[in-house]
Amino acid sequence: MKVLEDRIRKDGIVREGNVLKVDSFINHQMDTDLFEEMALEWKRLFAGKPINKILTIEASGIGIAAVVAREFGVPVVFAKKAKSINLDDNNFTTQIQSFTHNRVYDVIVSKKFLTPADHVLIIDDFLANGCALMGLLELVEEAGATVEGIGIAIEKGFQQGGALIRQRGIQLESLAIIDAMSEDGQITFRHQD
Repeated sequence: MKVLEDRIRKDGIVREGNVLKVDSFINHQMDTDLFEEMALEWKRLFAGKPINKILTIEASGIGIAAVVAREFGVPVVFAKKAKSINLDDNNFTTQIQSFTHNRVYDVIVSKKFLTPADHVLIIDDFLANGCALMGLLELVEEAGATVEGIGIAIEKGFQQGGALIRQRGIQLESLAIIDAMSEDGQITFRHQD
């Protein structure tokens, strides 16, 4: 998606350790006009799928997922990374390793918000090693729901996550795939058909 690639080139900052900072428009300060363009593209890419729920993981995916959910006219559910006192005990739970935070999280979704009747579109801001997505897929599988596809804003194509998901036969639509990044700010994108 050219508009997203252009924005990454303009405002993204490459840091040591293959870290791409996009906090000025995606995951700290959010450009909702850009999110709307992304949502429209995913709506086109997943047209005809019986999606009745959007699923993401807290926190950076929530803003994007909310705009996507509005475009699809369905609710958004986010997997929580911590159990709070207002969350009952009837939950699906798994563990994920966070690349960004370098720690393991328990990830929780209430059973009342993810059921066998659900046809889920998973939305997230980044795909790197695939740990978060594998955890979300595990939760959907445990619920007996159906994954209709996955929409990712930015995929690090030089890491294994995208290949792992595609090997499972799931429709994965990443709007910007980065093949290489250098600390001098050079970013090479993979252009899709």
